[in-house]
Amino acid sequence: MSDKEFTPYITADQSIPEFTVKAIVIGVLLGVVMTAANTYLGLYAGMTVSASIPAAVISMGILRGILRKGTILENNIVQTIASAGESLAAGIIFTIPALVITGVWKEFHFWPVTMVAILGGMLGILFMIPLRRALIVEEVELKYPEGVACAEVLEVGETGGSGVVYVFSAMALGAVFKFMGTGVGLIKGAVEGAFRAGKTSFYFGSDISPALVAVGYIVGFNVALLIFIGGAIGWIFGIPIFYLIEGYPVGGESVVDTMYATWNSHIRFMGVGAMIVGGIWSIIGVRRGIVKGVQGAVAGYKGMKDGESYVRTDKDINIVGIMGMLIPTTILVYILYSVLTSSVSIGILAGTAMIITSFFFVAVSSYIVGLVGSSNNPVSGMTISTVLFASALLLLFGMRGDSGIIAALGVAGVVCCAACTAGDVSQDLKTGYLVGATPWKQQWAQVIGVIAPAFVIAPILTVLHKSYGIGVQVTEGVEFLKAPQANLFASIVQAMFSPEASMPWGMVIAGMLVGLGIIVLDETLKRKGSEFRTYIMPVAVGIYLPWSLGVPIFIGGIAAAVTGRIVGVKKAKESIHRGVLVGSGLIAGEALMGIIMAFLIVLKIKLPKVGLGEVAGDVISVALLAAVICGIIWVAVKGRTDSGKE
Repeated sequence: MSDKEFTPYITADQSIPEFTVKAIVIGVLLGVVMTAANTYLGLYAGMTVSASIPAAVISMGILRGILRKGTILENNIVQTIASAGESLAAGIIFTIPALVITGVWKEFHFWPVTMVAILGGMLGILFMIPLRRALIVEEVELKYPEGVACAEVLEVGETGGSGVVYVFSAMALGAVFKFMGTGVGLIKGAVEGAFRAGKTSFYFGSDISPALVAVGYIVGFNVALLIFIGGAIGWIFGIPIFYLIEGYPVGGESVVDTMYATWNSHIRFMGVGAMIVGGIWSIIGVRRGIVKGVQGAVAGYKGMKDGESYVRTDKDINIVGIMGMLIPTTILVYILYSVLTSSVSIGILAGTAMIITSFFFVAVSSYIVGLVGSSNNPVSGMTISTVLFASALLLLFGMRGDSGIIAALGVAGVVCCAACTAGDVSQDLKTGYLVGATPWKQQWAQVIGVIAPAFVIAPILTVLHKSYGIGVQVTEGVEFLKAPQANLFASIVQAMFSPEASMPWGMVIAGMLVGLGIIVLDETLKRKGSEFRTYIMPVAVGIYLPWSLGVPIFIGGIAAAVTGRIVGVKKAKESIHRGVLVGSGLIAGEALMGIIMAFLIVLKIKLPKVGLGEVAGDVISVALLAAVICGIIWVAVKGRTDSGKE
């Protein structure tokens, strides 16, 4: 569909308030909150969720419900700013905590973390802008599902409903659930167990977390099932087979702890192999689209340079504005890497390699999220590829030890932030295209949305690490944040730069073979026109996540499928949407309470604990989580429609 064949909700000749002070202020405040929530969620679950829809709903509740004044384009600016911080958080937490996990940093350094976030985010925006017309407007194959869904939410809000009550009610419930767990100990963090069976052992269990159930509901049954299958590959097949071949470890640890140790040191590296294959396959699969995108970018820059004139709904930031931001961003990149590597020459080399890599992966990310959505965006695979490429380049120039680890992860951090931000920018610009926003105003909103929340990421990481521990236990009796991706990247760079560390390459190769098998199966399903697909990246994510995280995510996916089955095809979209709002609230509430509890732990404020027996604690925890799941389904099925009618 070209722009000439499509009429947006607000047409180009209409002029209504859009880039206003109140929209910017609300967007920044929500952006900080969403950034904090997704920082916690990503470190806990290894995944983040889009903040666009909940931000749009909350914005409508504030502008239309409280202030009694607001337009659809102002709401769009709010969600654009707010969602930028979420994507930035994903880019940082996948890479930077690895510096602390490896021990090369003893704490999170404010300015390096902040600059990695800002520079990566800015590159993601500036490299994406020239791609807008080619990918968002002219490429009919690209649907940008999250962007379309957010546009529908904004348009529904114009008819009188928003669903804001679902978000805030669920936030309160998620916060209470987390307080009952981490705060007073009434709810257990996980219910799990394992048993020996001859020469091997088997595990069963689940984290008790409404947020994880909500993640599964939001990503849907297909993706949630694939994550569960990935966990099954590692925990039902991988670990038992490993024990049969290598023998059961000798030691006094419990069976559960022994299995976790085996997964951590060996099995999860199958996920690395699967992600590498998945990332390469994703790039191969969209190679023609990437070529189109790059050509579109060149044409876009040329059009800006030639001063092409577009109507309001088709006008980007001009070339002067882009270069005015890109040049200082590039200079700061070189300065950052010169500082990280303690060498100007290597800093320039690493910076140049990173900028080229960022441009390439921005095109890849922007295209893939349009094709299969943000949930299947192979950012982890891209980042692993970047880590390996950067490490090889730095080793070639003689960098070893801690300085090599810092430089490699610094490069990966910027590229990861750029790829994550580009995916978010693409979805937001699609939303704006559908509702009739002004692209250049949205793009400036993205710039604000990247810079403002970047300053809170390092302090949040510091508090979370001092309270829960990121990748390691620091407080007795408090479950640490597993940070799956950061742990993986830490292992990779240690193997590359530390002579005493090694990578279990056999497991990586095994994961690559598993990945190839999954790709073959997915291609077969695709040719048969099957609605169910076996996308490689969710399976890879499932392999390197602790299986206790994958189980509640799968349960959430089942809840989404049950909702659709109960209400039927015609009403499924509306009902699933209500469930998504509840799920978004649960995630935000649990994550924000988790951060509040972190401050209490750091301040050594101890709350009284409820003394429950092991069995009673398990029963109560499972029962309460089951009640939350039933509540999500009930609201989705029986709740009011967005227009307020039964």
